[in-house]
Amino acid sequence: MVIIYTGDGKGKTSACVGQTARALGNGMNVAFAQFMKRDGQAGEQRMLAQWLGSYFLAAGQGFLRKEEERPKHRNAALHTLTWAREHLPPVDMLVLDEALYALKSDLLTRDEMESLLVTARTSDKHVVLSGRNAPDWIIELADIVTEMNEIKHAWSLGVKASPGIEF
Repeated sequence: MVIIYTGDGKGKTSACVGQTARALGNGMNVAFAQFMKRDGQAGEQRMLAQWLGSYFLAAGQGFLRKEEERPKHRNAALHTLTWAREHLPPVDMLVLDEALYALKSDLLTRDEMESLLVTARTSDKHVVLSGRNAPDWIIELADIVTEMNEIKHAWSLGVKASPGIEF
């Protein structure tokens, strides 16, 4: 199955972590990669590293904000994609957090992502993708798509991001 968590609301990464916990609880092998977050940036990374060991990777460079930083972000995305391909064969589920952001930002191409998804499907592997702005072609390909919509967020009132809530 291909599972997508998308939308402008909070909870996409949390859903990926929850999906990972559910799979592990059912005896499945899981690999989890974060495309945009730097290592050591978020609380879930400590737990995922404990649960998954070398089957967890956070190799992002943060979110792309300046065009002149595109090459280093592209290289990080390609490194993460290569890691994902290498870790796909021995697992039951591959979780690619923020992969849709990397796709939308042209850090990954449609061909690169589609190739990985086809390989996963033909190998009977589950893939979980998250990020804003899921393209129509990937929604069509997916088996489950959940859209998180922001209704209210403290950020809009000037409340800073909180450990354990946003990161």
